[in-house]
Amino acid sequence: MEAKNNKKTIWAWSMFDWANQSYNMVITSTIFPAYYVGVTANPKNGNMVTFFGHKYVNTVLQINILGLSYLLIVVMLPILTSIADYRGNKKRYLQFFTWMGSLACAGLFFFKSDSSLELPLIFYGLASVGYCGGFVFYNSYLPQIATLDQQDAVSAKGFIYGFLGSIVVQVICLVVILEKNFFGITEDFGARISFLIVFAWWIGFSIIPFVMLPKGEPNAGSHKYNVLTGGFKELAKVFGKIKTMPLLKRFLSAFFFYSVGVQTIMLVAANFAAKELHIPEEHLIGIILIIQVVAIIGAYITSKSSARYGNVRTLIVLVTIWTILCCLVFFIANETQFYFAAFGVGLVMGGVQSLSRSTYSKYLPEGIPDTASFFSFYDVTEKTAIVVGLFCFAQVEAFTHEMRDSALALDCFFALGLLFLIVLHFAEKKAKRTVAAAV
Repeated sequence: MEAKNNKKTIWAWSMFDWANQSYNMVITSTIFPAYYVGVTANPKNGNMVTFFGHKYVNTVLQINILGLSYLLIVVMLPILTSIADYRGNKKRYLQFFTWMGSLACAGLFFFKSDSSLELPLIFYGLASVGYCGGFVFYNSYLPQIATLDQQDAVSAKGFIYGFLGSIVVQVICLVVILEKNFFGITEDFGARISFLIVFAWWIGFSIIPFVMLPKGEPNAGSHKYNVLTGGFKELAKVFGKIKTMPLLKRFLSAFFFYSVGVQTIMLVAANFAAKELHIPEEHLIGIILIIQVVAIIGAYITSKSSARYGNVRTLIVLVTIWTILCCLVFFIANETQFYFAAFGVGLVMGGVQSLSRSTYSKYLPEGIPDTASFFSFYDVTEKTAIVVGLFCFAQVEAFTHEMRDSALALDCFFALGLLFLIVLHFAEKKAKRTVAAAV
């Protein structure tokens, strides 16, 4: 087994975040959502589009496709992590999903204003599957490469690398779009080139972790059943273990509810800006760049805060801020107000994701060999939360025709997550007092 806290290994692990956040920035956060809204918007017919012969509101269709891709991941991950645990080859699956996602981004290059929506949205969904599928195997490396006392810092380092990488990609894409005359291209073609840039960046820098990360250790002894069904049995076993761990059980309950809000807002923010506020694509890119820069600062502050005040207390503060911001979305009426909201989101975005991952890792039993199964449960929890959030957001919009109403619905999930975190905080204090009294 490779020694933990190896600087080169941690760097290689962080470079995966550097590579794949290009997808998160360009495809889910800025250029693709704005491009999609621009191509499909038609106020005369209520922004309705056709998909396999059925009519949908354009943004409702896109959000539902994204939700279906996450639902597919929820179903697939138990099977894949079971195979990865059994053979000890989680790096192979990391590679598979990375190729799937990056190639799907390349396929979006062929999405034009006169294209039918079926194939582009299939590529859009596959890119999401590739991105999410790779992350479960990436996350499962954390307890394998870092000791318990270093996991907060290493987790934060991964997110910081991701934010930095996404900023570089976004700047490159912004230059291509804004300097279209210099390159002799149209704005439409510039947006489509950005999808190819994501493909090249994502797969290119992923070669570093592919080469340098350890393969993973086989755990065949724990699998006495078919690996295709074993993943679900593994999740059931993990769930059985979690039920005996009161603190971890309470954390996952909180994590599920606030993740419904956090992840959904991050996925639909660009749609809201483009459709509700009519913010131009180049302005939207600038706003998201600000969010990414601020997110780096926020992740760093969160790491320092958790070391001083503890993970749960820091998460309570972060989720409280999220709850307030989500409520304020209902009242945003112009681009300036969106800038202020984006700044606030940036401060808490990276911190809550990084700290959630490392907090879960800290609650895991020491020395477990099948970390992929435990992180599969974590990812299934997160992805299920995203499915709930996206479908909830889409259905509220479809019913009321107002994205602002969808944001208010999400705020209820934030409130529940905050409540569970407060309960966890007092339970953790009680557990510490019990241990101290026993000593």
